[in-house]
Amino acid sequence: MMFFNLHVKLNILKPFILCFLIIAELFGRAHAQDTTIVRGTIFDAKTHEALPAVSVSFQGSSVGTSASLRGNYIVKSTKNPVSIRFSLIGYKPLIKNIEAGKTQTINVFMVSDSRVLNNVVIRSAKKTKYRNKGNPAVELIRQVIAHKRENRLEGYDYAEYQQYAKLSFYLSNLSDQFLKKKVFKNYQFLFREQDSTEIGGKNLLPLYMEEKLSDNYFRRSPFGKKELITANKQVQYDDKFFDNSGMQSIFNRMYQDIDVYDNTISLLGNEMLSPIADSGPAYYKYFIADTIKDVSPNLVELAFTPRQKEDLAFEGSIFITLDGHYAVAKAVFGVNKEINVNFMRKMKVDLSFDKDSTGLYHLAKSDLKMEFGINKEKGGGMFGERTVTIFNFKTGIKRPDQTYAGKSVEVQANAETQADELLKKKRQDTLKRIEKDIYKDVDSLQTIPSFKRTMKLVTLFLAGYYDFGPFDMGPTSTFYNFNPVEGFRLRFGGRSTTEFSKRFYYETYGAYGFRDQKFKYFLSTTYSINDKSIYTFPQEYVRASFQHDTKIPGQELQFVQEDNFFLSFKHGQNTTWLYNDQFKIDYVHEYLNHFSYKFEFMNWEQHPAGTLYYENIVDGKPNNITGLRTTELSTELRYAPDEKFYQGKLYRTPLPAKYPIFTIRYQQGIKGLFGGAYNYENITGNVTKRFYFGQYGYADFSAEGGYLFGQVPFPVLDIHHANQTYALQLQSYNLMNFLEFVSDHYAAVNIDQNFNGYIFNKIPLIKKLKWREALNFKLLWGGVRAENNPELYPQLYQFNRNGDGTPTTYTLNNGPYMEASIGISNIFKLLRLDYVERFRYLDHPYVAKHGIRALIILQF
Repeated sequence: MMFFNLHVKLNILKPFILCFLIIAELFGRAHAQDTTIVRGTIFDAKTHEALPAVSVSFQGSSVGTSASLRGNYIVKSTKNPVSIRFSLIGYKPLIKNIEAGKTQTINVFMVSDSRVLNNVVIRSAKKTKYRNKGNPAVELIRQVIAHKRENRLEGYDYAEYQQYAKLSFYLSNLSDQFLKKKVFKNYQFLFREQDSTEIGGKNLLPLYMEEKLSDNYFRRSPFGKKELITANKQVQYDDKFFDNSGMQSIFNRMYQDIDVYDNTISLLGNEMLSPIADSGPAYYKYFIADTIKDVSPNLVELAFTPRQKEDLAFEGSIFITLDGHYAVAKAVFGVNKEINVNFMRKMKVDLSFDKDSTGLYHLAKSDLKMEFGINKEKGGGMFGERTVTIFNFKTGIKRPDQTYAGKSVEVQANAETQADELLKKKRQDTLKRIEKDIYKDVDSLQTIPSFKRTMKLVTLFLAGYYDFGPFDMGPTSTFYNFNPVEGFRLRFGGRSTTEFSKRFYYETYGAYGFRDQKFKYFLSTTYSINDKSIYTFPQEYVRASFQHDTKIPGQELQFVQEDNFFLSFKHGQNTTWLYNDQFKIDYVHEYLNHFSYKFEFMNWEQHPAGTLYYENIVDGKPNNITGLRTTELSTELRYAPDEKFYQGKLYRTPLPAKYPIFTIRYQQGIKGLFGGAYNYENITGNVTKRFYFGQYGYADFSAEGGYLFGQVPFPVLDIHHANQTYALQLQSYNLMNFLEFVSDHYAAVNIDQNFNGYIFNKIPLIKKLKWREALNFKLLWGGVRAENNPELYPQLYQFNRNGDGTPTTYTLNNGPYMEASIGISNIFKLLRLDYVERFRYLDHPYVAKHGIRALIILQF
């Protein structure tokens, strides 16, 4: 199970991992002969620390830049400048002579110079203790916070604009030696070169790109906000190896829109504290860095840095207007190198704002760059950039109500077919040289036989399937396992692909247990009604299946098959099993608004195995029952607004979002239909949601309840989901035994709180480990009504007992079941270890009162 938690996360990251295998030679670079290029790094002369946000410009010209967070800069000019100027409030200005028309590196050391600005003494932060009280920088940021509402989009009654968004992704920092390897000679057309001082380094391999044009409409009252995507273009990979829509969801979750006025900014699945959050002064240090008086209105450059370097916060500068509105006119920021975010090398956010006819500022352009790597300091990595340009910004135009109605984001029907034409006309950000051929190059790449062979092998490793064209063999993790009923078990199987048919899909496997000497098998046929692959959203299909196999009652797994090899290892007594003959017919229909429904017919015959037995009392004597058959019709409704996911070969992996997911299920047992033995009704409901708490991390919350009507034996009751593996299963009870509790009515709450290192980041030494804290709590109420109690109705199946007559199956009539865990996550960047404690029903046999459970999970 631990492996498959890793397997699921690896499948999400598959677009990144696979692309490390596609490396080749570089294109050369051509530079204009008369261009003057100056680059270098700026340091404090006393401390030798890099200085960020230093203004760098050619003397006598408007050409300039600001130094990065690491003190790096690069400026270019074609006008033969003779000197370059460095300036930063608190330091003496510095001028250096340069050679015109040449590329040169100039590293400088600036000397601090405390001085008075607006009657306030500005000194190096290292020489005085930082305080909020009486700090003019803090007073200024409080004014920005107080004026946030009037300076953001919500300050307008009506606003509308067009938006162009571009996202590109690359392998980065590839060494020259690596690129020249003979094995990559067929891929040399893919590689690009950029300036070596840019984020991502000199050598880049383009992997992915998407572009979108949209019309956007806003109304303050009644609130309405609509984005209509009119053009949508993205790199397309072979859907046998990649889920293209899933890739788009992952990249867009990593690189989201940035609103500096929000309290938190969502990046990489984390909620990072904005520098102008309401609580900003409690988590940031602010310094007045410069005043700019040659623009109207005048601006103040306010530098900021997190009080705790490891926290999920930014560092950089914002430029604030001194016109009474205290609006942000520009922002440049990134993250500290000590931040508790995995694999993060560099980040840079550049926001530019324009002034409209009313004198207010609106976002005009945002540029977000991030680079990642297994090694944070050197070696190959991944680099992505998302630019958003807003144009044709208008205010005060009242649109009909239907303009703002419906989903907040809609895609125009012809958005893909007209993408090339519209993008050519309205693309606001000229494509870079390294971006122009991405679409064409990826298409060419997929025609190379060696690439196809490599993809097959990597897919076998990551997804567990080997592609034979019309048929996939797998999953490999189920080929071998063992359990106390079957002993050693071998299994082989696979499923058809779209090369076989885009309408009909088949799946099968065969298995054999060497202890029970029995064959097991599974067959299914699926027909796609909407003429799409059954693995793509939105689904609409009919499936018929039959399974003759074993099962553990009460074990329910997410994304994982029960005969997975890594589930062979369990603690406690694990001998209550079933032999199943299960026939199903399913109809599934999903809609674009993420509402779906499912109809199911199931005929299920189960026979006890291992130490599990079925018996009732007839005429005062035990009566052995060899099997139980039920026939059931069910309906399931599910609503998951704005859900995003990555679709794998066997399952769909949801990407966490801020919206709740609702599920309700109704089951009707029918006596006499195809041998069904009981009439009953069962209603269950579930809601799950992720709550974000800014610097305090996030909590995954779920609540569930169910009620069964009718008199039935205990195998038909709700068997609560137990876990006897050594893996931490967040949706199961980790210290409950299989088939330990049954109920005909129940309610449950599950909370998993992740603090993202909020506490550990403040503890010396431990904070260097980048560990993160986690808490989990599960509470289960339930019970069995008198009519389903076998002690009162002996004709019902008796609850199981062990060899000495001690019960092993119970009800929750004596109070709720509770367990909790405290954990440390991000150990070695992938391991979570929880100490789990069970609080109730400790006198039951074979129970573990406490234990250590592990979960392997890759995350930023």
